[in-house]
Amino acid sequence: MSRPDSDITFAGSIPKVYESHLVPLIFAPYAADMAARLARRFPSSVLEIAAGTGVVTRALASGLPENVSIVATDLNEAMLEHAQSIGTARPVDWRQADAEALPFPDQTFDAVICQFGVMFFPDKAKAFAETHRVLRPGGVFLFSVWDRIEENEFVHMVTMALEQIFPQDPPRFHARIPHGYYSRSIIEKDLVAGGFTAAPEFATVGARSEAHSPHLVAIAYCQGTPLRNEIEERDASLLSDATVVAAEAIAERFGTGSISGRIQAHIITGVK
Repeated sequence: MSRPDSDITFAGSIPKVYESHLVPLIFAPYAADMAARLARRFPSSVLEIAAGTGVVTRALASGLPENVSIVATDLNEAMLEHAQSIGTARPVDWRQADAEALPFPDQTFDAVICQFGVMFFPDKAKAFAETHRVLRPGGVFLFSVWDRIEENEFVHMVTMALEQIFPQDPPRFHARIPHGYYSRSIIEKDLVAGGFTAAPEFATVGARSEAHSPHLVAIAYCQGTPLRNEIEERDASLLSDATVVAAEAIAERFGTGSISGRIQAHIITGVK
């Protein structure tokens, strides 16, 4: 199935807002967990795909022994450049790479990790096959996906609120992409198609999304993700209005000061 380029475009100011607003809001709570899960596998070489602005990369660099090599990749150069500008506690090999055509020899890594990235892969089975190819026998593929949007309160509220601004054609990026790949049966089918024939482990992990104000949440989702692209494609002059409407909806539900909402994801472990 084809996908609009805007769904995978993290450019302009998006990487900066993504890192400053969205990472602490929803990604940081899972990054430490993912790094800890991988550390218990004692890998000697790790490949990260869809590294984004590097929240998991930083957790890996701080939490894994220094003799463990880390290669961090992303398709989007703007995101990768922002990750590199932040830096890590120790050297990491940064590479621009497509998850569906990894530029590494067969059986190179003990582990491949991907936090909230596989949902963006146009051909997931192909990307899984590439992961399987570069893993050594017995290697682990650890990745996470968001649960359905209704289990993630802030983003669900933002998505519904934007129907007020665009009633005829509401932006549905978050429901369609980040929260659109949560079915265990579909994920298992794609893993098998990619060569992971052993039954994967699934863990559903809930956490809390914390913010100092509803406005910060609205900025995170409306201006720090490709949802911004969808809004601007409809009417660029309404980006500010859309952000305000989203903030007002969150404030009405959660309050006007510091707020907390439920988030939920699935952590999947496959072994070659």
